[in-house]
Amino acid sequence: MLLKALIAILGGVIAASSLIVSKKPNAKELIDKITPYQGWIGVLLVFWGIWGMLHLILNLGSLGGFWIRAFIMSALEFCVGFLLAYGLISKYVLEKNEEAKEKGQELRAKLIKYQVPGGVVLIILGILSILKIF
Repeated sequence: MLLKALIAILGGVIAASSLIVSKKPNAKELIDKITPYQGWIGVLLVFWGIWGMLHLILNLGSLGGFWIRAFIMSALEFCVGFLLAYGLISKYVLEKNEEAKEKGQELRAKLIKYQVPGGVVLIILGILSILKIF
């Protein structure tokens, strides 16, 4: 769980990098060091988001506060991960199918406005997960 939380924080930092750099210009150097791994961090977040949502759907019987928070985190991991990994997904998965490529671009266009807020929330939830508050 610690690794998952750390990856969520890194993904959140990359997703919200424009906001972070506007508030703390000296953070640009640190963000530039993790940006080359953006696609792979995104792939991990997509995987964990899908895995988490499937796990939660299979456990609907335990619906409650924890379930809702976990579902929100999984959905955010998927959305932010998809945005971060879109370049890799497009290159390796969608490239051969024009219809899938168009649908991927449409989904990306719908989600892009949520990248920065989603990144900020993912950072917060990752930190809360590490602190065992979430």
